Amino acid sequence: MKYEVQENCLTIFLPTELDHHNAESIRREADHLIEKNHIRYVIFDFEDTVFCDSSGIGVIMGRYKRIYMLGGEVCAVHTNERMKKILTMSGATKIMKIYEEDK
Repeated sequence: MKYEVQENCLTIFLPTELDHHNAESIRREADHLIEKNHIRYVIFDFEDTVFCDSSGIGVIMGRYKRIYMLGGEVCAVHTNERMKKILTMSGATKIMKIYEEDK
């Protein structure tokens, strides 16, 4: 898993499959980085992601709750059509913006 911290922003480069096999390690590392670096903004990068189950949605929702309590924001980038549909159906798009790339 790759994480990038720039000032008070954490980018999480999500794996091909965001599921119960890797959700706990992502949650643990993200929470550690949020605490350690006083993070206020989290960007979920879905560029390589093709699958997301309820555990993956839980990772997103949990980080949103932490960041919201700190007065910050969460967003998603590089979402393909399938990921947009999953995020919309789960309600995640109600709590975070999805930024499109200009082509």
